[in-house]
Amino acid sequence: MKKLLTLLILFCNIFFLSAQERAYGNGEYFKFRVHYGFVTAGYATLNVKNATVNGKDVFHVRGFGETVGVSKWFFKVEDDYQSYIDKEKDIPYRFIRKIDEGGYTKDIQIDFNHSTNRASVNDKKKNETTVFSFPKETQDMISAFYFLRNKLETENIKEGDVVEMNMFFDKENYKFRLKFLGKEILDTNFGRVRTLIFRPYVQSGRVFKEKESLTVWISDDNNKIPLLIKADLAVGSLKATLTEFKGLQHSFKILADQ
Repeated sequence: MKKLLTLLILFCNIFFLSAQERAYGNGEYFKFRVHYGFVTAGYATLNVKNATVNGKDVFHVRGFGETVGVSKWFFKVEDDYQSYIDKEKDIPYRFIRKIDEGGYTKDIQIDFNHSTNRASVNDKKKNETTVFSFPKETQDMISAFYFLRNKLETENIKEGDVVEMNMFFDKENYKFRLKFLGKEILDTNFGRVRTLIFRPYVQSGRVFKEKESLTVWISDDNNKIPLLIKADLAVGSLKATLTEFKGLQHSFKILADQ
């Protein structure tokens, strides 16, 4: 479970909204059960609150994940990701990554200056700060989720379409790409829900089996709720299932049983 929250946030980067009105707001909350088959390995949450940073009104989004039970005894994970997102421009001003994964730790704060396209990366463990350039309209790992929910249109998306966006993570710029696979009615904890299915392209190697090893189901409504995530890992298959939510901006559409 070393990549518990990292996986979850990466998956969330693919969720986006077709409507022009805001998809999320203060008080929105998601909770996911992360599991191998019937075994619960951990839980992860995403929470949105109003805040200010450098005098600007922002949404403070926090993602937190941890292992539980037997998994915690074998491999303790506590991952804390935070992003401060401009309410009007949907761009990040600050990103925090504080993780402890089996003794492997990081404590990084990134401050984005969108006027100069420079990111100041403060590595608190090493007590050093470095500056990197980034392309325009760059997002961090968390802000990408919320940016795409607000801005990208899915109403006319076609099977096979690929979407790209610029992202900055730790000390690196990269392109995030995802492919639309189609639509499906999914049985969830809340009932039968119309969903959109996507597959992100990720780097193969130590964690993932191949470039196309992730599949995500999101609600086909104005909320674009992430309902189910499947990942084929180097050892076994991991799932993240939405178990709780609150504070949605729009009604959540559940199909009546036939």
